[in-house]
Amino acid sequence: MGKKKVIEQSTEDILKSGQAVEEALARKKDRALAKKFDRGRIYIKASYNNTLMTVTDEGGGVITWASAGSLGFSGPKKATPFASSKVVAALVEKLKNSGPVNVRVFVSGVGSGRDAAIRSLANQGFNILSIKDVTPIPHNGPRRPKPRRV
Repeated sequence: MGKKKVIEQSTEDILKSGQAVEEALARKKDRALAKKFDRGRIYIKASYNNTLMTVTDEGGGVITWASAGSLGFSGPKKATPFASSKVVAALVEKLKNSGPVNVRVFVSGVGSGRDAAIRSLANQGFNILSIKDVTPIPHNGPRRPKPRRV
């Protein structure tokens, strides 16, 4: 097979490459939040188990997101109206410099945090242009069982 060539890096080279990677990640994150967005969309997914909110620009590119689970709520507390209002507060904190003011809200799911989330958005200073319920509704449902033969 032959000998394998081993390249040894000094500790200075390793530290420099690590710093370069960290700076690139920081620049990428800052670049996304540094843009000013006038209009945007907020998607609220309120299930029985959790409340998830995503803020996007008009084209659908994700700006930021937050969920009740990521804020430290656990178990059935994640789907409460209190947790959804805290999720909105976390989003406002992330978007205080760059975030959209005029938003369209898309609500999905049947959880108890739906209404509280919309109220909290309005109270935090967002100008809500429209609210649309995009919860999937079955039109026919599952296939019925075949008739019983006796």
